[in-house]
Amino acid sequence: MLYVVAALAVLTGIGCSPGPRDPQTVVMLIESSPLNLDPRIGTDAQSERIGSLIFDSLLRRDRGSNIHPWLAERWESPDALTYVFHLRPGVRFHDGRPLTARDVRYTFASLLSGEIQSIKAATFSRIASIDAPDETTVIFHLKEPYASFLFNLTQGSMGIVPEGAGEELAQHPVGSGPFRFVRENQDDEVVMERNPDYWGGAPSIAQLEFRVVPDMTTRALEMRKGSADITLNSLSADMAEALRREEHLDVAEAPGTSYQYIALNMEDEKLTLPVRQAIAHAVNREEMITHLWRNTVRPATSILPPEHWAYDPGLVPYDFDPERARALLDEAGFRPGPDGIRLHIEMKTSTDQIARELAAVLQQQLREVGIALEIRSYEFATFYADIIRGSFELYSLRWVAGNDDPDIFEFCFHSASIPPKGANRGRYRNAEVDRLIEEARVSSNQDERRAKYLQIQEIVHRDLPYIHLWYVDDVAVFHRRLGELRLEMGNYDFLRQVSAQMLTGG
Repeated sequence: MLYVVAALAVLTGIGCSPGPRDPQTVVMLIESSPLNLDPRIGTDAQSERIGSLIFDSLLRRDRGSNIHPWLAERWESPDALTYVFHLRPGVRFHDGRPLTARDVRYTFASLLSGEIQSIKAATFSRIASIDAPDETTVIFHLKEPYASFLFNLTQGSMGIVPEGAGEELAQHPVGSGPFRFVRENQDDEVVMERNPDYWGGAPSIAQLEFRVVPDMTTRALEMRKGSADITLNSLSADMAEALRREEHLDVAEAPGTSYQYIALNMEDEKLTLPVRQAIAHAVNREEMITHLWRNTVRPATSILPPEHWAYDPGLVPYDFDPERARALLDEAGFRPGPDGIRLHIEMKTSTDQIARELAAVLQQQLREVGIALEIRSYEFATFYADIIRGSFELYSLRWVAGNDDPDIFEFCFHSASIPPKGANRGRYRNAEVDRLIEEARVSSNQDERRAKYLQIQEIVHRDLPYIHLWYVDDVAVFHRRLGELRLEMGNYDFLRQVSAQMLTGG
């Protein structure tokens, strides 16, 4: 099958003279608006990535999922139920208020009390109480041992908000991070400015504008014209390769851990195990990796990336086998009609072009085994609301950074994590998986935890609440005036370090 991105043709013959703009403003193109910039609420990728520039977390993690100090200079755990954090002195919020232990306590207490309604409350439900004995000391008391507690205090997972901040924080976020919020226009832009007093050193650029451009071809044209500076993981491999040839543009790449999957609604009567297996065998991943992605993704067999200490290297992928897929559909009672169609399935997707292209290819591949895939595309907020409600049969999304810790299994696959308590959107239920997750959660022995996570991966791989697709490399197309880019795990942290030279034209 030959995949052609017809939109590439419009990239030729278009002028590239940028309109006048502030040379110290870096413009980044994104596919959709963040849904909620309150770090206690937002769980979509844009909310977490942009929010991490506005709000600081207690801790940070590196590419290897190792935990490092951040707002907390150090910490100790005198026993399995107690964590004592010592805060960095002199940190201030963007409005000038000092950040103290009371703010840390309030951030989590507002979730646990129900004052702030969020699925993140389930993540921290094992906190029994929080003490703030002085301005720089915070003590968390847990109800039970929780091995992933520290990971859930890192960037993207939870930022610290000012004491007393309510729902209004989503409209005007006030954090302590390297950039201060200026304004947001839904489906148009998010604008931030440098925090000159940032404790970690002020960013080089004066202003940062995230411009929402849902159409991929338009994003490519904006980059070519020079009216934007960067776009990350939002262009097809063909378009990125075409733009690499532009004199004013460059491409940065780094191995990524973002994980793409197809989710199935486990409560849908049609989607029995044989049907889910048939879909898995009908998907030709290698063809898409070669032609659609130009080998900028790696095939996945688990939600965890291969570099992770708990990853199971022994998982055998569902190979592309149309004959096996047809036999499984026969077994499930779905035999072909006069038109060759065995059953109809609906797939929901956002209006993002990459998402729609993936759905279109899946539609062709599933048609070969007699499955008619109906594609329904929605603006992202509507699409996301539907999948949280369980109003779907199939959808595809990515986990960005959240899959760097095995706590992801509880968030996605534990029967108690069905929204709004977690991200088990497919309503997957398996008592053995629940038991293993709960045992791994409280174990302090990493070898024991790994053994249980290997079992979890094998069961989930068999049951197929997700069909694994690939891990996506980080690919940024950017204006050369930004100098050298060092990408960091698909997030926007590199924008703290980037500098911008004067514009010299396209």
